[in-house]
Amino acid sequence: MKLCSRSETWSESPSPALPFSSQICLQKLKQIGMEIPEGKGPYSVGCTDLMSGNGIEGTFLRLYYPSQNHMNYEKTKWIPNKEYYSGLSRFLNMYWIVGELILADYFGSVTSPAKWNAEFKTGEKYPLIIFSHGLGAFRTLYSAICIEMASRGFIVASVEHRDQSSSATYYYKKNPTKGNKSKSPALDEEWMYYRELKPDENEQPLRRQQVQQRADECIRALKLLVKINSGVPTENILPLNFNWRLLKNSIDLQKIAAMGHSFGAATVIETLSKDARFKCGVALDAWMLPLSDEVYPKVHQPLLFINSEKYQWASNILEMKKLNYKGRERKMITIIGSVHQSFPDFTFLTGKKLGKIFNLIGDIDPQIAIDIINKASLAFLQKHLGLSKDFNQWDSLLNGKGPNVIPDTNVDLTPGASQ
Repeated sequence: MKLCSRSETWSESPSPALPFSSQICLQKLKQIGMEIPEGKGPYSVGCTDLMSGNGIEGTFLRLYYPSQNHMNYEKTKWIPNKEYYSGLSRFLNMYWIVGELILADYFGSVTSPAKWNAEFKTGEKYPLIIFSHGLGAFRTLYSAICIEMASRGFIVASVEHRDQSSSATYYYKKNPTKGNKSKSPALDEEWMYYRELKPDENEQPLRRQQVQQRADECIRALKLLVKINSGVPTENILPLNFNWRLLKNSIDLQKIAAMGHSFGAATVIETLSKDARFKCGVALDAWMLPLSDEVYPKVHQPLLFINSEKYQWASNILEMKKLNYKGRERKMITIIGSVHQSFPDFTFLTGKKLGKIFNLIGDIDPQIAIDIINKASLAFLQKHLGLSKDFNQWDSLLNGKGPNVIPDTNVDLTPGASQ
């Protein structure tokens, strides 16, 4: 399950076949399957989707938010459409039948522990996080992190990118030949899938173009939520029963952050360089290839890098260090025993043996890893958004102090070291 930079070794070849039949595979998966963890904060968490605008220029996001603590709500379906399984199988170089049957059969019943379309909890102003997913992922696959942030009192908008870096996404376009001509034209659902590199194509220009579009999509998501916060009515193309008017004056516009994983972490940096309304950023196991040197001097906001032990390499870390400017706070920590897939939700949904085969879990327990990720992020956000919470109890993590965490990097940066 690769949802990130394709720099890791096994992603360049077809996914390894499991040495047993599909039926036995499914049975084993269900026996050892786990659940996405619930948020540990004091707020009940709700979840809904918002699609605004026709075509790829619109905004598509999943919103996690503090909700009313009612009991009569369904849990949120984790992967909501069958086309996402098809997209994942293509991205992972699996036969289509693997995605259409095996992935859908196993993961189709998985839910994330957020209340679907639950009523928004009014009466407070909440800080806002715009979240950007990794390469081959989509808006739903980081729910463990997003739910934890919402349970601590954040509104989190997980953007689904339409730059052809998602394994699958969709939008609606107007069809003037359908519908009532006296009213608006009918809308047709259009799916987009991951764009493979062409033979002999230079990857950097494509990723550079994509990261700029991704940053623009994050900024458009922020603009949309600012409008909602001001009370401007919003039209959700998706037929969902959610009262967006309750969000009026509920977002603290002075407390906005960007957060993302891998390609999404590069998107965080690009976004910070373009929009000063973002007060800080959290870059999870960043993949720096999409960024150009011209971006780095434009990032004035505080930035936290949280890296896994097994993914990073010298040239990538050295790119991160180009962001170190005098007077601009930069923090970097590394979680020992973690892998690149310790950040998305898949790490919780397989047992240890299968997780090792697909590099979804490292030597550290997935729950311990996600706790470090979340606590370090919360401590950083409190410091740089000026929050009056108790997240400073985890300040030591920002200095790489504590079990399973070290300051800076485990990568050898001496000249001549392996890249």
